[in-house]
Amino acid sequence: MTGYLFVHFREKKTPDGEQVYFAVSRDAFHWEALGGGKPVLMSDVGEKGVRDHTIARLSDGSFIILSTDLSLANGFESRYGGSWKNVSEKGSPYLVLWRSKDLISWSPARLINPDPDSCHTGCRWAPDIIRDEQNDRYILHWSAPDPASGYGQMRILCAETKDFESFGKAEVLFEEKGHSYIDSAIYREDGRYYLFVKCERNPGRIVLLSSEKVTGPWETVPGFHDTAYSLEEGKYEAPTACRTPDGRWILFLDCYASPARQGYVPFIADSLKSGAFRPAGKECTFPYGFKHGTILPITQEEYSRLKAFYS
Repeated sequence: MTGYLFVHFREKKTPDGEQVYFAVSRDAFHWEALGGGKPVLMSDVGEKGVRDHTIARLSDGSFIILSTDLSLANGFESRYGGSWKNVSEKGSPYLVLWRSKDLISWSPARLINPDPDSCHTGCRWAPDIIRDEQNDRYILHWSAPDPASGYGQMRILCAETKDFESFGKAEVLFEEKGHSYIDSAIYREDGRYYLFVKCERNPGRIVLLSSEKVTGPWETVPGFHDTAYSLEEGKYEAPTACRTPDGRWILFLDCYASPARQGYVPFIADSLKSGAFRPAGKECTFPYGFKHGTILPITQEEYSRLKAFYS
């Protein structure tokens, strides 16, 4: 792989911010917006707005984008009365899906429900995908409120699929009583799986866990402690990461509570096992604030194709 595609949304008060944006990079540090910084995909289904995107390369060479079906610009006040609790309890149970064979032409947006057999549990937040190569399947995981807690506690659910058309029974991937966890992202390094999640309170920080299996059980990575506690509590969410060309890992955390709503902030580490991330600072540049998304490693041919098409 010789490049990266960042799929994200933008922090704007107008509906066009809650759509799909693309950016590319050669080194995962310096990013360039595609399409003139305008949406490359627009949702015309569900709430007609999408957030928290993930992109994955499937085993047949095709690509899939999944997003939270939610538009605060269209309905936060009118539909949900300005209440995040109402979003969690009464939000869309669907995810929005697009497919492509070449990263250029995408199928029409459509709604999917990865947990159709459950009672309605409010918004399905922040989907992400990891391939379980050993069992030839994909694990789709997302954040959802627990009805048993009065929708007050968030947890990470998951379901297996081979085709993103049908799904196995949804199960709990990670939860901890008395805490709320959102924004899961899973990566594999040297045969072990690493799970980033955001703990929303007590304390409100990013957590890094590891496991021998893709669905856990999970244990804390001690080396990440100093990184997490060097950050001001309650200001970072939406972890996403990728491996750099020189083999290191770059972690992006969305700084959502800054006065300027800064967007992603980069951190760098030699390995996930060490957990020893340090701020990357001016090593990384963005054309504007990227919001909750995912990074896909791409080939030279794919990088050139994207650049040519969107120029």
